[in-house]
Amino acid sequence: MNNDLIPVTQPSLPELSEFIPYLEQIWENKWLTNNGPFHQQLEAELCEHLGVEHISLFNNATIALITALQALRITGEVITTPYSFVATSHSILWNGLTPVFVDIEKDGFNIDYKKIEEAITPKTSAILPVHCYSTPCDVEGIQKIADNYGLKSNL
Repeated sequence: MNNDLIPVTQPSLPELSEFIPYLEQIWENKWLTNNGPFHQQLEAELCEHLGVEHISLFNNATIALITALQALRITGEVITTPYSFVATSHSILWNGLTPVFVDIEKDGFNIDYKKIEEAITPKTSAILPVHCYSTPCDVEGIQKIADNYGLKSNL
């Protein structure tokens, strides 16, 4: 029996020699986390690239989703996919909201936007789609439904 793992995803890393100078700077600064120089530099470059005044980086998607749901004052039910990392559901539950799961597409891994409308109730306030394995879900289809029902979408 072959015990080699087949990775679902695999990180793309630079050569170690390209990365070491950054590690040396971190070591010299003695600042590993919490708004360090690289964090500040990335925020500034992203603001310039995106043409926005402010941007906030998060250490993981769970905290980012929790914060987005709070900032948008989402209430009640949030439609999402069951086929996602647990952070999607946890961020909804953490905010005292109710996740409502809509199945994925027959030929893909993303939420099936054609099934969203039947899951909408008077308590639904948002749709939280997930782009699984870097494959974009049907953002236009989802946004059209969200607009028709006055829901927040594409958080």
